[in-house]
Amino acid sequence: MNFLDQNSGWLGLPPESSWEIKSDLSDSNPFIEYRKLLWSYHLATTKGLSDQDFLTVVRNLDESVSEIETIGFQETPLVLLSELSEAIGQNGGVWAKNETVNVSGSHKARHLFGLAIRLEIEEVSKSKPLTIASCGNAALAASVIAKAAKRTLTVNVPTWAEPSLLDELSDNGAQIQICERRSDESGDPCMLRFRELLEEGALPFGCQGTENIWTIDGGKTLGFEISTQLSRYDLEPDRLLVQVGGGALASSTLQALTDAKDLGILKNRPSLNTVQATGCSPLSIAYNRIAESNNPSEALSEAVSTPIKYMEPWENPSSAATGILDDVTYDWLPLVWDMLFGDNVGGPLSASEEKILLAKKLVADHTDISASATGTAGLAGLLAAKEDECINSDDSVIILLTGVDRDF
Repeated sequence: MNFLDQNSGWLGLPPESSWEIKSDLSDSNPFIEYRKLLWSYHLATTKGLSDQDFLTVVRNLDESVSEIETIGFQETPLVLLSELSEAIGQNGGVWAKNETVNVSGSHKARHLFGLAIRLEIEEVSKSKPLTIASCGNAALAASVIAKAAKRTLTVNVPTWAEPSLLDELSDNGAQIQICERRSDESGDPCMLRFRELLEEGALPFGCQGTENIWTIDGGKTLGFEISTQLSRYDLEPDRLLVQVGGGALASSTLQALTDAKDLGILKNRPSLNTVQATGCSPLSIAYNRIAESNNPSEALSEAVSTPIKYMEPWENPSSAATGILDDVTYDWLPLVWDMLFGDNVGGPLSASEEKILLAKKLVADHTDISASATGTAGLAGLLAAKEDECINSDDSVIILLTGVDRDF
């Protein structure tokens, strides 16, 4: 039994949730298609808004996004990478959820659009400032969605943030705060400045469920889509490999797949294998500390109230997959619970820098998808697992290609 709740990162489904899989793609906007599974929709109905009222909020906001990005939200493809599967000897096949074609070129916009909808439903004043800590795709997505929602945003970035990113953030109207490490403090300086702004009254507008649990709500649309696609194609993959930085992507996806199974949309769901770079693997350490304890269930319960005992900051994170270099995995409790105690037991994987770089090259050589080293890190985990013989070549695998290849 899952003993996690919203205070420990497990969002759950709102009351009176319903899910009907359509055979066509007449309206593939996931925030419309899966609205009755979203907490923002539940909030709207409890406030007396009609279904049409909610649709109007979503469509107006999505139209504003389209004016900035030329595309709005729609279902992203789940594709069989036949040539790549053959190249690496994965006989069971590698399927990829291609998020590089999503708004702002990554999955991050899902999280932020979900938050923006909630702000509209809650009728939060446009003058209320928003803030995020990020050096890449999350920052860019936040700036796009904040601009579409006509809200002010401060982005806390590290000193080494790419000038091209800073230019795009400025073009979208975001205020930029460059965060230098101070001698008298420990931890990520961007997160420290982010939290200072929260104390001053700003609202968290990022992709860490620990800072704003409702970011999981929008992120779950990715897992809902995968569930629909698995049902549509009559697939039952063995494994889902997800790259992990802060952890919200993996947490959102596994929670949505679990919901799909609980609601009878899926007969089975794949086991979860998280993937980090060997140059930054705090999740693996936390997982092992709990798994190797005398009583893993009690240890995880203790971690809910005392996370620092198990999840310690990684010193000097390093990898070409810069988007997964969070020094701690923020949304880690649902991941460890699922990999240890879920219906389909999985486990964490660490990929060497050689595998990180090889995975990016393999996707470039054997597909028509342009994905970054962060975006292909799930494949790097598969390569590492195959070498260690902990994933069978006959296993059917899903990876998430989460970010388009660019300069940051």
